Parts: sequence; C-alpha cells; structure tokens
Amino acid sequence: MRPIMRLILGLCALAVILAGVALALPGHVTVARSMVINAPESIVFTYLNNVHRFGDWSPWALRDPELTVSYSGPDQGKGAKVEWTSSKASVGTGSMEITESNPNRHIDLAVDFNGLDGTAYYDVAPSGSGSKVTWGLSYDSGTSPLKRWKGLMLDRYLGAEFRDGLGKLKDKVESERRPVPPPPPPTATLGVPEQPGAVHGALPNRLRALPVCRRVRASYAQGDRAGRRSGCARYAGAAGCDLRPIPAE
Repeated sequence: MRPIMRLILGLCALAVILAGVALALPGHVTVARSMVINAPESIVFTYLNNVHRFGDWSPWALRDPELTVSYSGPDQGKGAKVEWTSSKASVGTGSMEITESNPNRHIDLAVDFNGLDGTAYYDVAPSGSGSKVTWGLSYDSGTSPLKRWKGLMLDRYLGAEFRDGLGKLKDKVESERRPVPPPPPPTATLGVPEQPGAVHGALPNRLRALPVCRRVRASYAQGDRAGRRSGCARYAGAAGCDLRPIPAE
C-alpha cells in the first residue's frame, strides 16, 4: 500500500474516532462562576440590569482600549442590548440582550460570544451582609461533533472570563460604596501666640523705644510670630548684630 493511501486511511480512522467520542460528550453544557460582593442585592442588581454599565466591569474592555461598543433598546431591563466589535481575536465580536429581568434576583440574556450562541444569566442571592452573584451560560451543542468538542472547552475558556468579570464588578461596586475619609484636621501653627489686637507691620508700644534688631522688625512686618523670638535667641551678642534682648511678648 502506498504511503499516501496509508495517510488518508489513518486520517479517516482518526476522524471516525473523534466523531465517536464527540457523540459520547454531553449535548448541553453549563458554565458558571460565582463571587460574593459586599453590597446589598438592590445595589448589585443595578450594575447588571443596565447594559450601559457593562463596560465598567466587562472582562473584554481592558483587553482592547479601542473596543467599539453600541447600544440599542432601553437602557436597562428587558430589551436592552449591547454589542461590541474588536480587531483582537481574543475579544472578537459579541452581543448580549436582556430577555427577562426579575428585579434584584435574576436576569436572562441571549448572548453571542464570538460566534458562540447561548443563553446566559445573572443570579443574585443574599450572602451574609453582602450578595452572591453568579454569571452563567447554557450551551446546547445538539448532535454536531464539532459543537460538542467546542462545548468541552467552554468551561476553561468562558469560566476564566466570567471570573475576571465578576472580580472587576466586585472592585467597582465596593470601591464606589467605600466611605470617603474625612479631611485631616488643620495643623496647629507653631510659634508664639499672637496677642489680641496685634497688628502685622507694627512693633508693640513697649518695644518701639528699644534698639530692636532689623530681623525682629522684619518679622513683625511679615507677620512672622516665630521669627520674633527665634531672632533674639539666635543673634543676640553676635558680632555686628544690633539686636538687644527684648522682653517676652
């Protein structure tokens, strides 16, 4: 038998084996990831029910800053739709349309992820003081061997995308709910307390008759309370200094 014939027969045998294995694979695949968010269900639900907010936590948005996004239908609830297009193969094209919306509990969506059609959902349930959010997808591969092999790889591919998206959603919701810290208290001004009635730019009456240093006069002119005293301690007695020790203010 010629080598080319053996190669053809081998490829045919491999195709038959793969098709036989595919028929044994499940015809219905469900992919789901969950995460607890420290916020009540009513708050989390607003991010899920409004397709215009999907860009805030989409796992594909950061991967392509030039992602083209369009919207149709209402902003939120049943009929709201978002579509995106990217030149990057890892993002591709896709769309999500809300088909059912049960306030604060559940949302169903018709989705197309790069040619993969299915039914996705968001589920919101109370979890302690927060909310447990589940993002899932149901995919029917039918009897097609190719679709069944594709369904086998969905959990690894889409599962990672769902986990990343929920992580971004958690960061977004919790950061916007984090209280803003109060401004720091004003820093106390160091130096000699200013006497009531003191006027910047003029020496007190009790100092006007003394040969006061130029530095001290300048400190009064500039309103520098600390300089009035530090000048006395630093320059009194120095060569060439005309400073005379003055009484405490």
